[in-house]
Amino acid sequence: MTLQAHALSLTLGNTRVLDNISATFTRGRVTAILGPNGAGKSSLLSCLTGIRLPDSGGVTLSGTPRGQLDRRDLARRIGFLPQTADVHWDVDVATLVALGRFPHRGRWGSTPEDDAAVAAAMAATDTTMFADRIVNTLSGGERGRALLARVLAGTPEWLLADEPLASLDPAHQLDVLDSLRAIAAAGAGVITVLHDLNQAARVADEILLMRAGQVIAHGPPGEVLTPDLIAKTYGVAAHIGHTPQGQRYIIPTGRL
Repeated sequence: MTLQAHALSLTLGNTRVLDNISATFTRGRVTAILGPNGAGKSSLLSCLTGIRLPDSGGVTLSGTPRGQLDRRDLARRIGFLPQTADVHWDVDVATLVALGRFPHRGRWGSTPEDDAAVAAAMAATDTTMFADRIVNTLSGGERGRALLARVLAGTPEWLLADEPLASLDPAHQLDVLDSLRAIAAAGAGVITVLHDLNQAARVADEILLMRAGQVIAHGPPGEVLTPDLIAKTYGVAAHIGHTPQGQRYIIPTGRL
């Protein structure tokens, strides 16, 4: 029920982008990875998914080293939404989303369960209206939602998403955050890279705060998103308050 990073280190070019990173992630929870540009957030996700292999250290899924797991089994259990993803052929949205079911399909093609999962994913991402549209005719935000739907259709045990709110308007940002919470509530683990501290505080059960390839803090938002840790990580002062509804907000007030 856990996804664990064990002393991960990774160098790209001459830059040490991950420096002895260890962390444990638990299903049923949303973890937001935060940090300034170049902190190593996307590199950590790519190592967790297996897209990149670390120079040292490893990743285990429920205690089993990832390299010992069958590729098809991994594809069923871990869904990944990259920061950017190009679609290089003219495919409609419904077909693209249905590709998310590929690891589950047997020799006889799609099943009613597959069809239901695709429909649910499109409803959750507000893409049903685009079902017959060619993906490359969509706006950046619409295409991002279609790509998220493809991942959700696979009903993975783990959803790893790199900046899923990019290019989305505020209403659809809230929709995606609600989807992430619903996925975790259903028992899956969600690990997502975000830049907006307020959205992270709203959606996450845990915050993993990174800087220069290292973990600065990992824990509940109230313990991690503090003025001192924000200053240490981002080099800015921050005011923290609460709305009348009790929702926490964070306002960076200036560089330090």
